[in-house]
Amino acid sequence: MNVNEELIRYVEREILPRYDAFDRAHRRDHALTVIAASLRLARYYEVNPDMVYAVAAYHDTGLREGRERHHEASARIVRGDRNLRRWFTEAEVATIAEAAEDHRASSGRPPRTIYGRIVAEADRVIDCETTLRRTVQYGLEHAPELDREGQFARFAEHLRTKYGEGGYLRLWLPESENASRLDELRAVIRDDRQLRVRFDELYDDELRREA
Repeated sequence: MNVNEELIRYVEREILPRYDAFDRAHRRDHALTVIAASLRLARYYEVNPDMVYAVAAYHDTGLREGRERHHEASARIVRGDRNLRRWFTEAEVATIAEAAEDHRASSGRPPRTIYGRIVAEADRVIDCETTLRRTVQYGLEHAPELDREGQFARFAEHLRTKYGEGGYLRLWLPESENASRLDELRAVIRDDRQLRVRFDELYDDELRREA
């Protein structure tokens, strides 16, 4: 899908660099992954590609105010960015802000619009290796006081709570590849031995990268 070139240049110059200051699981590469996945999913729907792009680009910008309410902060950032009025009406900006707010997996309610469902689905990024690594990275970044066993306990608990059978993760779009990828991830989560082996490999690799 074609996105306005001026909008892309603005986002690449002013918005994406903000991700460089976030934890390793939410850096610029994550934003770019969500943008690409959102635009792929958008092909199945009658939507404005510029709006899809903007939602994906801004969805985690609120992390500068902390993780707990970052989705709400992202919505405020969208509403407060006067530059977006160069490409969008006030109603469109409001929809972009709502979608950015609705992307969070643990929000407890479904996204209000197709734009929210697209970015929420794209943000899942359910690739087994990527999900496991990002979970290790998040623990090292946000709970550095934990030793190896503490990190593993946090890692396993998070994966089971979010991705396990009965977890809070919800998939919103049938066109996504996430359903089959979630099955693969759940197979690892169910296998305690394999889960520990994968954790140790990734944990050691991340420590080497930090050295």
